[in-house]
Formats: sequence, structure tokens, C-alpha cells
Amino acid sequence: MKLSIERATLLKAVSQAQSVVERRNTIPILANVLIEAEGDTVSFRATDLDIEVVDRANAMVERAGATTVSAVMLHEIVRKLPDGALVSLTDDQRTGRLSVEAGRSTFSLATLPREDFPVMASSEYQSNFTAKAGDLRRLFEKSKFAISTEETRYYLNGVYMHVADGDEGRALRCVATDGHRLARIDAALPENAEGMPGVIVPRKTVNELRKLLEDDDADIAISVSETKVRFATPDLALTSKVIDGTFPDYTRVIPAGNTKRLEVDATEFAKAVDRVATVSSERSRAVKLNLEEDKLTLSVNSPDSGNAQEELVVAYGDEALEIGFNAKYLQEIANQIDRENAVFMFNSSGDPALVREGSDASAVYVVMPMRV
Repeated sequence: MKLSIERATLLKAVSQAQSVVERRNTIPILANVLIEAEGDTVSFRATDLDIEVVDRANAMVERAGATTVSAVMLHEIVRKLPDGALVSLTDDQRTGRLSVEAGRSTFSLATLPREDFPVMASSEYQSNFTAKAGDLRRLFEKSKFAISTEETRYYLNGVYMHVADGDEGRALRCVATDGHRLARIDAALPENAEGMPGVIVPRKTVNELRKLLEDDDADIAISVSETKVRFATPDLALTSKVIDGTFPDYTRVIPAGNTKRLEVDATEFAKAVDRVATVSSERSRAVKLNLEEDKLTLSVNSPDSGNAQEELVVAYGDEALEIGFNAKYLQEIANQIDRENAVFMFNSSGDPALVREGSDASAVYVVMPMRV
């Protein structure tokens, strides 16, 4: 194999591959990226046996072929090469080395046989449809903060993507929860997506998806089966196993009878919570909300370090209410809100609060209260 490729193109492809690779591997080949060159394209494939990413790029291929080399090592080398460099990759099967040349720099890297590289078995996908990258990014970015990190409840360690009834007809919906807070985000249902099986997309896959969804107007081809999900553009494909488990009935957690309505500037609210939480003990990070007519008082009382209080002018016309929340959870929800105002719906100091983005019903958040 012998090819030449622009440094910027190579860096983009290799960085996507090396981020999938696990740093600690008991199987040496899983630390490598599979490089396959043919015609005028080169592909870079990496896997951790749960996720597989394939990035294709244009290159000047002198001699077709394939090899595998350390993904992290190749990425570090390419990252440190000068901008605009033309990089030459040459595989010598006699020595088992890959030569990387750019300008006056030459590197010789150990390789492993391509035959040892595990390729994820292709799946028969039950559902195939296309969605805009901007819509998908909104679904995953706004919900992923609520993914659970508790390994014992593994079925909560991802985002549940499924088809549901939204406020404006059928919707493609993403839900995540850790039992303390919940995010439910809807987008218009893409054509041909109606029969899609509901799948739990793992946390790592959700994070890797970000690079695939950078261009809002790009069309993303989505394929879904009971065991796998695939997101692809013409140049990049991300295939992932889904979490084998049943996502709980989240609809029972979303309160329907909350009538006390608070409307507040989302940015000001997030900043105020951050300020008063400075004095809270790291373990509890509890902040108390005191609601009176058109006034919200945020307060924190920490026996160890002191107390803090801040008042905000808000729109509130119901009876006085005192309720406590984890400051971090409030901030994370407030930071998701794109509209100017956040709308909180309360019932009592012991019931979960419902949060919306202004009048937009396509994004709903739930946060459980704390005793303060």
C-alpha cells in the first residue's frame, strides 16, 4: 500500500477513529486503525467491538492495499505535522512497518495484519430513513446530560430513541433519565421512520455522534434494527450496538397536574443558581427556591461555609411556594434552554417540577426536588 494525502484530511479521519479506540486494551488489534486504500479513496476503520466508525477520504493511491497501525500513535504524529503538509503512507509487508513521511519528517510504525482486525457483522436493518443533522444533534445534545452513569441500571446508560405521539402528531423522540432528572425531546418524524423499533443508544455512541452532526443541513442516513443502529454520511459511518434492555415507562414520571407557573429568564436563572451555589457543600449542592408574587428568592445555607441569597424578578402569580433542588441539575436544565425564558410548572414542595422552553412543547424536562 502506498498513498499520499493532505494532512488536514488525514487528521480529521484519524481523529474520529482514535476517539473510538479504548486506551486500555487486552486485545492489541483493537488499539489499531485499519487503513484500506483503493482507487482514489482511503478508509480508516476503528472499533471497540461495540462501536465501529469508518471514515473515507480522497487520496492519491499509488498502490492499493491495507494494514493496521496504532490509532493513537498515528493521530499524535499527524497532529504534530505542519499545516498544509502532504503526508505519504507506505506499508512494507516484509518488515511489518508503516512508513509515514511529510517534508523532512519520517516515522516507521509497527503494524499488525489486516486479517486480525474484527469487522462488525452487518445487520439486517428493519428501518432505514434520512434526517437532517441539525434535528438529530438537537435531539441528542439536549437529552444526553440526563444519561445515568450508574452501571447497575445499565438500561439508563443511554438515550432512548423511538417513535411517539407528540403535541403535533407523530414524532421522533429521544429520552434520557437518571432517576433524578429527565429530558424528553421531540423532532418531526422523518419519512419512512414510522416502523422504527425503539432503541437505547449508548452514552459513548451519543458522544461520538457529535462529529458526524456538525453540518446542520447534512442528510444523515439512519438504519435501525433490534440490536444495532447506524448513522452515515457519504464519507463517514458510525455503527453501534444498542443497549440490550427495556427502557422504563418514562411517561409516568412526567407530571400532568402541575399548575403553579413560574416564568424566568433562563440565562439569568442559570447564573443566579451558579452564584448562590458557590457556598454550598459539594456533596448536596442544594438550593432553595422561595416563590412569591413576581419574585423568586434563591438561597443556600451551608453550615460549614456560610450562606447566600439572590432575588430575581419573575412572572409568578400563584400561592407562595418553597422548594429545594440540586443546583447542578437546575443549571444543566437551564443551559439546555434556547428560548429566552424557562417555564417551570410546580405542584408542591414534594413533587417533581416540569420545565419547558417558553411555549415550545417539543422539549420537556423533569427534575426531582430535594429536602432543604
